[in-house]
Amino acid sequence: MERWPWPSGGAWLLVAARALLQLLRADLRLGRPLLATLALLAALDWLCQRLLPPPAALAVLATAGWIALSRLACPPRLPVATRAVLITGCDSGFGKETAKKLDSMGFTVLATVLELDGPGALELRACCSPRLRLLQMDLTKPADISRALEFTKAHTASTGLWGLVNNAGHNDIVADVELSPMATFRNCMEVNFFGALQLTKGLLPLLRHSRGRIVTVGSPAGDMPYPCLAAYGTSKAATALLMDTFSCELLPWGVKVSVIQPGLFKTESVQNVGHWEQRKQLLLASLPSELLQAYGEDYIEHLHRQFLQSLRLALPDLNPVVDAITDALLAAQPCRRYYPGRGLGLMYFIHYYLPEGLRRRFLHSFFINPCLPRALQPGQPGLTPAQDTTRDGDPLPGPHGAR
Repeated sequence: MERWPWPSGGAWLLVAARALLQLLRADLRLGRPLLATLALLAALDWLCQRLLPPPAALAVLATAGWIALSRLACPPRLPVATRAVLITGCDSGFGKETAKKLDSMGFTVLATVLELDGPGALELRACCSPRLRLLQMDLTKPADISRALEFTKAHTASTGLWGLVNNAGHNDIVADVELSPMATFRNCMEVNFFGALQLTKGLLPLLRHSRGRIVTVGSPAGDMPYPCLAAYGTSKAATALLMDTFSCELLPWGVKVSVIQPGLFKTESVQNVGHWEQRKQLLLASLPSELLQAYGEDYIEHLHRQFLQSLRLALPDLNPVVDAITDALLAAQPCRRYYPGRGLGLMYFIHYYLPEGLRRRFLHSFFINPCLPRALQPGQPGLTPAQDTTRDGDPLPGPHGAR
């Protein structure tokens, strides 16, 4: 069959000029996604030249290019103007960096901190504009939340409240569910769920009036069973479901709700090795003797070392999370979920599509790979021969979690 002639050099010059014009009009960020897309389009062009007649090939290539570039282009954003935003947990980490970024963009930022004279508050005072207001608030204290509500109403009377960023979070233990005190679960729920719930409910009249935004920082630990993070993960799972409910219920009011599910980043709390050492010692001191005998001190020490080792993978640049929060506040059509961080796409693919055994092994290799509790180690009294070699159909890991 006779092949159709491919466009001449002049025609390709015209096509390239139009493509360049489209690129200049689109708000595209130069980076790996854009470069990978251009490489795939070049490969598609090569295939089209050999497999399709020119009219069909041009249609396929043009359609693929338009879809790819439109997906990569930054969505249109609303002007900052006089918008006001309340951000919780600005002592450090995502909250502090988001407060600094939004202040530099011209927002009126109301930033809550645990300590008005703490390092984070002092840094915000030093580097931000006079528009930024600091407020002490502890989400476990209803009186603090009530005071924050009155503070917000008073300071947004002229501008209205455009956004709420539920950033404050709490986790102070890394241990199996059986080893974690009930108080830990209650503390996580008080801050991560009930505190965010009370504050959000109290601000809904202002947010409904402005048809504004609710942005909540969650965690992948609320979507998948990270080892030894049950107290934190279950509170984040409850919060994510709550925000999904708000998203549906507030749709008629024009309020848009987003949840940020960040990967592992080097926030101050994550890097505080002394804090985690102290929490480990408190756990060892508070465990009932029966539990300590069954699991063994070596087991808890191993979990602690594995956790600290996993923190070495944390990303030092917090900007991907700050950018996601900013987009959720200003995008004309914000996403309901944002996943800033490295490798999250692979993690969620494994979690949703691979067998349970592979999901568990992946989380163990990525985060914490527990060793055998003392009572299950070979040679311990009370084990049957079958238990000594296998458990739940899987080979038992070695005494130090080795595979």
